[in-house]
Amino acid sequence: MTAPTGRRERKKAATRQKIAGTALRLFLERGYEAVGIREVAAEADVAVTTLFSHFASKEALVFERDEDFERRLAGAVTGRAPGAPLLPPLRREIHALVRHCAADGADPVWRMIDASPALRRYEESMRLRHAETLAAAIAADPALSRSRTESRALARFVLDAYALARAAEDPAGAVDEVFRMIEAAWAATDPADPAA
Repeated sequence: MTAPTGRRERKKAATRQKIAGTALRLFLERGYEAVGIREVAAEADVAVTTLFSHFASKEALVFERDEDFERRLAGAVTGRAPGAPLLPPLRREIHALVRHCAADGADPVWRMIDASPALRRYEESMRLRHAETLAAAIAADPALSRSRTESRALARFVLDAYALARAAEDPAGAVDEVFRMIEAAWAATDPADPAA
């Protein structure tokens, strides 16, 4: 996440982190369904309105870095140097996301997510939203000259690489394996290639 620069931004970021950390601790201790929003707010020593000013829903408390990852995926497209290839920065971002999700201590969180229908639905909707944001960034780049459908397909494949890698024995190897297929498909649709 980008480091907040001003005092107010740092304070907001610290409050957000405190709420998310408190929520995750309570969810892991007592179970996601057993903990209410009011309990999280009370334990974090914030008002419920403050909690909701940082997180739109109870599920969002578990996926605290959601917006940051979404920005980073779009930034992998928009932050490229002119003429730079598209897929290497996307691969790097998916590797970073997988590393985050496979970090020490992540297993109990994923067990909780996998056991909760509400959290699984939220994760799926989050991935679809990230894919749409990524697709919009790809489609908006005139240097890529791809249709909206091609952009959406690539974005979905990139997000699916994350989902498949998260469940794999070798997450990093799975990302690379899926990206080899993505690269082949992307190259086959290159409008600059007369064979495509």
